[in-house]
Amino acid sequence: MRYFAGLDVSLEETAICVVDEAGRTTKEARAQSEPIALITALTGLGSPLERVGLEACSLAAWLHDELRAAGLPAICIETRAANAAMKTMPNKTDRNDARALAQIMRTGWYRQVHVKSRQSRLWRSLLVARRTLLTEMRAIENVVRAILREGGIKLGTPARAAFAGRVRELSGDDPEIRPLVEPLLTVLGTMLEQLDRLSRQVLGIVRGEAVCRRLMSVPGVGPITALAFRATIDRPERFRRSRDVGAHLGLTPARYQSGETDIQGKISRCGDELARTALYEAAHSLLVRSRKWSSLRAWGLKITKHRGLARARVAVARKLAIVLHRMWRDETSFRFGKAPVPAAA
Repeated sequence: MRYFAGLDVSLEETAICVVDEAGRTTKEARAQSEPIALITALTGLGSPLERVGLEACSLAAWLHDELRAAGLPAICIETRAANAAMKTMPNKTDRNDARALAQIMRTGWYRQVHVKSRQSRLWRSLLVARRTLLTEMRAIENVVRAILREGGIKLGTPARAAFAGRVRELSGDDPEIRPLVEPLLTVLGTMLEQLDRLSRQVLGIVRGEAVCRRLMSVPGVGPITALAFRATIDRPERFRRSRDVGAHLGLTPARYQSGETDIQGKISRCGDELARTALYEAAHSLLVRSRKWSSLRAWGLKITKHRGLARARVAVARKLAIVLHRMWRDETSFRFGKAPVPAAA
C-alpha cells in the first residue's frame, strides 16, 4: 500500500493529511512549522510515504530542503495548480487544504516547482532589498516634490546624489517648507548610504562570479541584470531549449483559444518579476543608450521601426533571455557579428 501526504504550511502551524492509494484519509495531524517537528510527525506515522507535497510559499524552500535532507520525498508544487484543486472544497480551512494537497499528490495532478539553491535565494534577497530601497526612496522624493510645489518651487530633475542639496538650496530658510522637508531629506541621506552599501555587495558578488562576468559581455546587461538572471535560472540545464526561458519569465504572449476564438494578448507576466524587469531595462539600454553595432541591436531597431519601441523592448528582452541562457550553457561570450558594409555609390 502506498501513502501520500499533503502539508498546508502556515507561519506557526502546519496541517498534515495522509491518504492511501485509494484516496482514503488514514491520518491527520498538526505540527509546528519547523523542520524537526514536521520530520518527527511524518516519520512517526509508520507508513512509507510515496510523495510529500507542500505548496510554494515563503517557508517552502527552507522546509523542502530540510525534509529532503531527512530522506523524505518532499515535492514543492505550483501555487496556481494547488489553488485550482483547493477550490473544489466547499469550505476553506487548513484541514481541507491539507486534504486537497494529499489528493493532488496521489493523483499526480501537479506541477513541480524547482527549488533554487540557498545561494541563489540569498542573491535574490539582496536584489529585492536593493530594489525595495530604491522604491521607497522614489516615494519619499515624490513627497518632497509635492511639498515644494505647494510653495511654488519646481525642483526639476537633479541626480539622486544631488537631490537633498538642491532641495535645501531652493527651499532656503522658508519657515513653512524647510521644517517639512528636512526630516525627509535626513531619511533619504541614510537610505542613499545603505543603497550604496547594497550596490557594492552586488558588484563584489558579480566580480567573483564567472557566469555573471560572461553574461555582462552582452551590450545593455549590467551587474544587476546579470545577477538577477543568474539567481533566477539557478541551473541552466533544467531548460531543454533556450527559448523556453522567455516563457518561464513571462515574456511570451498569453493566448486564449476556444472554438473559433483565438486571441493572443499581452505578455503573460507569469514568471519571476525581478528578472523580467531587469531584462526589460537591459533591452531599453541596448536600444536607446548603446551605440556599438550588434546583430541583436540591429534586430531590435528593425522591430522598433515597424512595431514601436514598447513592443521592441519586450521582444529584445525575450531575445536577451534566450541569448544569456545559451551563453551560460555553452560557456561562450557574446558575439557582436559583422556590421553590414554600405553599398558603393
